[in-house]
Amino acid sequence: MDSKNLYITTTLPYVNADPHIGFAFELVQADIIARVKKLQGFNVFFNTGTDEHGMKIFQKAKEEGKDPQAYVDEYAEKFKQLKNNLNLDPGLHFIRTTDSKHIEAAQEIWKKCFKKGDIYKKKYKGLYCVGDEAFVKESDLVDGKCPNHPNMDLVEIEEENYFFKLTNYKEQLKEYLNKKESVIPETRRKEAQSIVDALEDISISRDKSRFSWGVPVPEDDSQVMYVWFDALTSYISTLGWPNSDEFDKFWTNGQTLQLAGKDQVKFQSIIWQAMLFSADLPNTKTVLYHGFITSGGKKMSKSLGNVINPNDLIEKYGVDALRYYLAREVTPFEDSDVTEEKFKVAYNANLANGLGNLVSRVMKMAEDNLEEAVKIVEFEDMNKFFGIINNFEINKAADYIWLEIGKMDLFIQENVPFKVVKTDKDAGQKMISELVTRLYSVARMLNPILPETSSKIKELIEQNKSPGQPLFARMD
Repeated sequence: MDSKNLYITTTLPYVNADPHIGFAFELVQADIIARVKKLQGFNVFFNTGTDEHGMKIFQKAKEEGKDPQAYVDEYAEKFKQLKNNLNLDPGLHFIRTTDSKHIEAAQEIWKKCFKKGDIYKKKYKGLYCVGDEAFVKESDLVDGKCPNHPNMDLVEIEEENYFFKLTNYKEQLKEYLNKKESVIPETRRKEAQSIVDALEDISISRDKSRFSWGVPVPEDDSQVMYVWFDALTSYISTLGWPNSDEFDKFWTNGQTLQLAGKDQVKFQSIIWQAMLFSADLPNTKTVLYHGFITSGGKKMSKSLGNVINPNDLIEKYGVDALRYYLAREVTPFEDSDVTEEKFKVAYNANLANGLGNLVSRVMKMAEDNLEEAVKIVEFEDMNKFFGIINNFEINKAADYIWLEIGKMDLFIQENVPFKVVKTDKDAGQKMISELVTRLYSVARMLNPILPETSSKIKELIEQNKSPGQPLFARMD
């Protein structure tokens, strides 16, 4: 597809806890892709938001003695603050599943699927994991517990619900998943294909008498929508569907990219795509799955006390330090282990001693030995760098930048321009000018990854000044 309109969205996290570093990773990953695409001339609709319905949130609000709406309002604000805290693209859109335009869209997609004959009612009995907001098959249990939430008791639910005929779309899902670009990385595409082989219809509503915190089912006051059926619709409700030119521009006629964690393959690449088939809407072009962030070799959990709050790291090290770590030190597709000790080591080695030190050295030589600022050409071919990010290998793109930083350090070490300029002014000035030009190239590549630092470096070059203080102070 040649369209220069790109829609990119993260998942919508549940608002039952403060934002954690795993979601910050997904946001920064999406933000870097969005910024690069803008540099390549794309019109980008960048979206995130909050998932605010479901049993888990209903119970949490009850525990805290709060009205569910007041509870979600409080947490939604904390997630909204990530836009500024993580220095995300100013044009970022934010959808809440309690927004009236979203509720209208969720009910409209229900009506379309119902009209198609894909929604029916039946009695059902099963084990429900509140942590996953999903029914769990007995064959999937580990020691009688949900594998994703071993500390939670499963709830046995028996009630009459509406079901979605997922099995109606087995062949269409197979055809969709045969496209290599439908799921990245390939391991997740294979996983999605294996899920299709064992499809079952899914429950998509809950009895209102059990809990009422959800989107009302059209024309049935006794039921509310299953939280996933509601939340997945947010990907198009944010575009103003069903009545919007934005939807046609970015979803129907544009390129669509969704980011999600590796545990969401069934929801994003199976259930959501089947809903789109049922509603006669275009499928997502690509769903990009990332791994989990663990801490000290264990999954982050409050009970273990190993949850890392991104805001704490930002307060101590700065926003670009966190963006650097999530871009380069966390792998895009597999699990990565993060501790503050590892963070500090990477910060000191690659930001304080690496990039920060290089900027100070080069700009001190320029300020002391060049009469005026180096003139920088307006255009530079960045296709190689863009190409790496277009493959979603953000860590390799960061490696590419730091390889250049290393080469520049080695050049200074081997050619000592600060000495040469004292004995051969022209030769020394030429070396320093070339280093400044190369540093500007580094700043250009840093633009989508470390936007604040990129701007600072460009400003120093334009003013021919060394930084008054290090860009990244060493942390002991």
